[in-house]
Amino acid sequence: MTPWAVPDFADVLAARSRIAPYLRPTALYQYPALDELTGARMQVKHENHQPVGAFKVRGGVNLVSQLNPDERRRGVSTASTGNHGQSIAYAARLFGVHATVFMPAQANPVKVGSMRALGAQIVFHGNDFDDARERCEQVSAEDGKRYVHSGNEPDLIAGVATYALEILEERPDTDVIVVPIGGGSGAAGTSIVAKSVRSAIEVIGVQSLAAPAAFKSWRAGRLVEDTTGTMAEGLATRTAFELPQQVLRDLLDDFVLVSEEALAQATRLMIEKTRNLVEPAGAAALAAVLADPDRFKGRNVVIICSGGNISPAQLTALWQASS
Repeated sequence: MTPWAVPDFADVLAARSRIAPYLRPTALYQYPALDELTGARMQVKHENHQPVGAFKVRGGVNLVSQLNPDERRRGVSTASTGNHGQSIAYAARLFGVHATVFMPAQANPVKVGSMRALGAQIVFHGNDFDDARERCEQVSAEDGKRYVHSGNEPDLIAGVATYALEILEERPDTDVIVVPIGGGSGAAGTSIVAKSVRSAIEVIGVQSLAAPAAFKSWRAGRLVEDTTGTMAEGLATRTAFELPQQVLRDLLDDFVLVSEEALAQATRLMIEKTRNLVEPAGAAALAAVLADPDRFKGRNVVIICSGGNISPAQLTALWQASS
């Protein structure tokens, strides 16, 4: 058992009320070109249209809005490869809270620049997310700041789950929702909402073969460490997180892995077919559908596009690799 309360549908409804003054619902668009590619009736939930380009900002606003006066005074600290850190930086700026974000040394410069512009202090440490996270936890214990774990936070999960409410209110006939997984907060939130609204809705998580810690943890029923050699930093966690894993073990229908080549191809296709800037983590759901088209053929499929924070260097490398 985890020491955290597992959020439920009522928590998601409360989160929607908290974040509504600050964040608008995002678009849910159909692209005939994607239908033709996949054979499914595809809808794209554009969380890349959020102010920081990713769904995680919903959780950041929900959590930071509830900090008590002492926590706001002391400030918050967190670790991130970028999108979670942006969410905390954005919410901290909204509510006048100082935020410190620990990041790996080779972090995406687009995300670093965004967080600095939002007023966050950036501390670089280590080679991957978990190096940065471990250092952040150590420093937070010493300086008294409110440490915000990127996965083991019920308010983060309840907040990000609000995008699933929007999907099912607009398209109640949805058959399948495919969600990228790094730490798992998005997939956990989606599962909570989908199974509360209609248990027959299938929720499928997707992660990179080059960073499969969450997948292996879900399969094993316990936390497992693995490598993080993926281009998709939004999916790159070396260890899984207990709270989202508990939800996923109970509610997630399936979890699939895609290759780095499939992620690259899906990223190019998303940019070409939807005319949106998409980072590899934001294209992971499309990669999963393209990897197994017979599974999705003829069904109403929603893919979560969360991460629009691709760097110029990543864009250049993607198209050079395809030529």
